[in-house]
Amino acid sequence: MGEMREEEVEVAVKVVVVGNGAVGKSSMIQRYCKGIFTKDYKKTIGVDFLERQIEVGGEDVRLMLWDTAGQEEFDAITKAYYRGAQACVLAFSTVDRDSFEAIETWKKKVEDEVGEIGMVIVQNKIDLIDDAVVQPEEAENLAKKLRLRFYRTSVKENLNVDEVFRYLAVKYLDQLNAVVEELPAIPQRIGEMQNDARNHHKEKSRHQKQDTTISLQPSKRRTQGKKSFMTAKCNLL
Repeated sequence: MGEMREEEVEVAVKVVVVGNGAVGKSSMIQRYCKGIFTKDYKKTIGVDFLERQIEVGGEDVRLMLWDTAGQEEFDAITKAYYRGAQACVLAFSTVDRDSFEAIETWKKKVEDEVGEIGMVIVQNKIDLIDDAVVQPEEAENLAKKLRLRFYRTSVKENLNVDEVFRYLAVKYLDQLNAVVEELPAIPQRIGEMQNDARNHHKEKSRHQKQDTTISLQPSKRRTQGKKSFMTAKCNLL
């Protein structure tokens, strides 16, 4: 029975990797999905995404990592790039001050398109720490301010790359499970409200002189219950 459920429900997560040009976004995606590192910097052109399947808490999760395809260089990232994103890496480079200072802007760009999703800040090229132009405390303070998890990575040395994407997968699953767990309680609450309404009407027929304003109350409550259920359903989609 368990096997059937796993076949039917596959968890796929669209992850966008954003940040200024040349901070190592494409290299990070290549490293994670293909296990290779290319030191030559070429502007990415025409690549949509690479994928990797991992297991998180007994569930198979397919991560689809979307590359900006060099569009960030001329501020031309399309809505299609962001659409449906469920997790995000905000990347900057140890040796590029501007890329660090752009992190808040990138966060806002993503949230303007898709709302609040699981995010993580990544300081790449940590192997070049001797030439760092960002102090450790600065990066940590930014992460605290934005209330996001922070990782230092070296795509070149394959340091912490797996951890970044595993964290995003776990975070997404936690959010998904929280929504699914809430749903069954809502119809039950509507059922309770309907019972309340029926009982109320029975009482009313026994006591004809009941105040009519009270009789309106249950149907109001029931409508609110339906609204909250629909909202929860919409959030799931």
